[in-house]
Amino acid sequence: MALLATVAPPVSGLLLLGTLNHVGPWLREHQEWGALLYAGGFALLGGLALLPTYAPSILAGWAFGVAGGIPLALAGFLGASLLGYLIARRLSGNRLEALLAQHTRWNAVYDALLRSGFWKAVLIVSLLRLPPNSPFAASNVAMAALRVPAVPYGLGTLLGLAPKTSAMVVAGAGLSVLDLSDRVQTGWFAAGLVLTIAALGLLGVIARAALQRVERESVAQPVRPRAGAR
Repeated sequence: MALLATVAPPVSGLLLLGTLNHVGPWLREHQEWGALLYAGGFALLGGLALLPTYAPSILAGWAFGVAGGIPLALAGFLGASLLGYLIARRLSGNRLEALLAQHTRWNAVYDALLRSGFWKAVLIVSLLRLPPNSPFAASNVAMAALRVPAVPYGLGTLLGLAPKTSAMVVAGAGLSVLDLSDRVQTGWFAAGLVLTIAALGLLGVIARAALQRVERESVAQPVRPRAGAR
């Protein structure tokens, strides 16, 4: 499952970007049905670990603009993350929890991060989703195997993915009206894209630093007895 979730999305993402000139105009011309097809297809293919995060977001901006693309892309992400979560949770069993129980430090971190309340879990999931290079499908598998509660998982996914999703939708919307023969326009677009990537990278650095701080605090805390433990 982890191998599929790591290898398949980049390959399919390149294929989707390669067909953007054909898919985007069709979705734009069929706004109502196109929106349903986009969100449903994104949720299905993303949940099956067949799509990455960046290509569908660019497609949403290309086809539906910023105002329509951002909510549609986030809806697709939420559906994909929940489907991936259900599949991985069904298939992963309790093996990972059993492994964690054998390592005191890992168990302490896991207990403090994901069993310290609703909003703490939302925060951790958001920070895990925030970096631009965070693997979407592999994260679905990992968090499902760790038995992260479904509601904070979904809410944290939306919050963590919102910045980079919005940025890619805006980039896709700009790409749809870009005239490559106009060097000034192309230069401004390229500069904006570079600044966007830099900003997303900074968010990733902040997220990693916050996760490391929470981890240090968690290790220092005693492990709380789990429900049913004697």
